[in-house]
Amino acid sequence: MLVNSFFMPQNQLHSFLQYLELEKNYSQHTVTAYKKDLEAFAEFIEFQYQGQNLKEVAYPQVRSWLVQLVEEGLSNSSINRKISSLKSYYKFLQKTKQLEISPLAKHKALKISKKLQVPFSEKEIDLALDAFPAAGFEEIRNKLMVVLLYSTGIRRSELINIKLQNVDVPGRSLKVIGKGNKERFIPLLPFVVEVLEEYLPERKAVENSLSEGYLFLTGKGVKMYDSLVYRTINNYFRGISSKLKKSPHILRHSFATHLLNQGAHINAVKELLGHSSLAATQVYTHNSMAELNRVYNNAHPRSRKKGPQ
Repeated sequence: MLVNSFFMPQNQLHSFLQYLELEKNYSQHTVTAYKKDLEAFAEFIEFQYQGQNLKEVAYPQVRSWLVQLVEEGLSNSSINRKISSLKSYYKFLQKTKQLEISPLAKHKALKISKKLQVPFSEKEIDLALDAFPAAGFEEIRNKLMVVLLYSTGIRRSELINIKLQNVDVPGRSLKVIGKGNKERFIPLLPFVVEVLEEYLPERKAVENSLSEGYLFLTGKGVKMYDSLVYRTINNYFRGISSKLKKSPHILRHSFATHLLNQGAHINAVKELLGHSSLAATQVYTHNSMAELNRVYNNAHPRSRKKGPQ
């Protein structure tokens, strides 16, 4: 998509995308999505408001874009995501002293109906791990991906960016670089270390000069990428779970839900997940409350009474 450089200078766009990738530690998939959103907005401004530089855009212009997106049939969640891209862009301009006030400073996100994501059951996790073939680089690597995602609750982007130096096998811990380059340390369970020790020699065999020290590699010895992780998780759970969504995020969701079901404190789960606020962690309590209600209804003596005895 070609956009007049007067409206959005390419060097400015390049700096913003580098900021997202290097400072905010966003995945390549996310950076690409932000780029497309910005280019679409710049194209709209160029077409609708000839001579309007993005730095000079006011909220009414943004709102007219929102109206167009609604008329095109986009969902509120999709529109909110696009506006999030714009917000980040204007915050970057403020951060780099190119803009004083963001045109989105007072914007409120569109309301969306929250869809409750259903985590995998503990039985489904066990079945998935038992289904992995016993040998081979890709098979052992894929098993380690599932094991790490479920046992640590890390994000897909965090998994992809793990480096060998971040893994402390003797100390059974993992250093994770999360959003905003925030570091956190997560303990590794003994069964995770076992799979890790099985994988490392296999990884050594495919490692090459392009590996750059990343833990997870493709069969060609280069850094793992987003779609391969997603496809792997989806494929392995397809024959095991009938749930509609089977993704790396559902494993993260399962990790949090299962910990809460077993009585883990929500603040501890928050730290393990790398959330900046407790509100982000509380979405997982819906499923743990459902389990709590089930146990309560099955166990309480009054709930078992059908009527006067």
